[in-house]
Amino acid sequence: MARAVPELQLAETDDPLHERLANALAALIADGRLAPGERLPSHRVLAQGAGVAIGTVTRAVDMLTRRGLVRGEVGRGTFVSELERKSWGVPVDLTLNVPPLMIEEALFLQASERAARRVLTLPAGGLHDLRGTEGQRAIVARWLSRTRLEAEADGLLLCVGAQQAIHLAFADLAGLSPSIACEAATFSGAIAAAVHLGLGWEVVDHDAEGMMPDDLDRAFKETGCRMVYTTPVCQNPLGFEVSEARRLALIKVCEAHNAFIVEDDVYGLYATAGPVTYKALAPDRTYYLTSLSKCLTPLVRLGVLVPPEDRLPPLLRALRADVFGAPPSAVELGCALIELGADAIAAEALRREAKARIDLARKVLRLADVPMPEGSPHLWLPMPAVAAEKLARRCSEHRVRLTPPDATSLGGDKAGGVRLCTLAPDHRDDLERALHIIARLMRDPEETVI
Repeated sequence: MARAVPELQLAETDDPLHERLANALAALIADGRLAPGERLPSHRVLAQGAGVAIGTVTRAVDMLTRRGLVRGEVGRGTFVSELERKSWGVPVDLTLNVPPLMIEEALFLQASERAARRVLTLPAGGLHDLRGTEGQRAIVARWLSRTRLEAEADGLLLCVGAQQAIHLAFADLAGLSPSIACEAATFSGAIAAAVHLGLGWEVVDHDAEGMMPDDLDRAFKETGCRMVYTTPVCQNPLGFEVSEARRLALIKVCEAHNAFIVEDDVYGLYATAGPVTYKALAPDRTYYLTSLSKCLTPLVRLGVLVPPEDRLPPLLRALRADVFGAPPSAVELGCALIELGADAIAAEALRREAKARIDLARKVLRLADVPMPEGSPHLWLPMPAVAAEKLARRCSEHRVRLTPPDATSLGGDKAGGVRLCTLAPDHRDDLERALHIIARLMRDPEETVI
């Protein structure tokens, strides 16, 4: 039975009104004032109670439905889900750098239907076009040109996510370079690809803007390394963004040693300096890669690799020998979502949510000086490796999972720390709960947190 809604406290933030209303209702559900199985008040009553329009209530309820907090029943109304979480007992996993779904279910289904119709018309199941059909590549090229990089359809390969693109780029450069230059800590998937290919790593000193040009020059001179791997926006896991001036300085060093850059731009949507990529600055020296997984949803494993033009033929041969191209169904779904504008909708929402969550982390953890863009999908807490391992272990005992340093470390003092994937929890209240546990354990590692 529905009853009058308890007092709604809408946060005074820059978030859209419907998101603030959804968060207020979620808080009522979390603390039991709206109980599992209880019917929500009517949209009209909610609108009056919150002082908003009925349309705002509709959008807020849609958001709660996507979160799984409420369910609608035709002819009966909207009810709090029976399976609602016991909020303070559920583990919070901050190890996976994946965004929550930020588009409406109806839009995803519309894209799925469009993709299904198209994929059934592909000649020979799409096997003639290992790097994607001309039409598919044209859609992805327009997406890149609109967001991060002026690209031509003929100059790119579609991949099974960014991970395959990383592996292809590393493999293509393995004959030139026995090792890869990088900061003291990096993406675990890149580490795995290097291990698989028998490539080593050369740790280059870094500051808040990325690798130090002088130390990169040293690494090239001393080791014979001719390859750089970089995530210049929201470096994973360290969090910094490389300025254009630093990128130009690093490119100059690479030019002096005939070295190449593998630019992992999966977090490009969070860039504060605009679409200034290594690929735009040094196209003949850069293997550029990105994917839809981090800017839309990991449900769509569609990656793209834009190599130097003369490396396309050998990369096509490698693609044939590897997985014979990305699955046409996944490619068509990604293309349909791009055409319907889902990527733009998700990107705007993710930037807003990422900023709110980083602000929350700064407030709870009292991090005034951690270098990071205004919004980022993850946060790096630097500390000695032993302390980081202990914090990760103690947090795990309190049902909060963090990325420990050994998952991302390449060596050196600057590799010590833990990564928090702040966008990983579906709900902001789960993140806040985890942050308070982390804060208390950072102050007193032996404390038992209730």
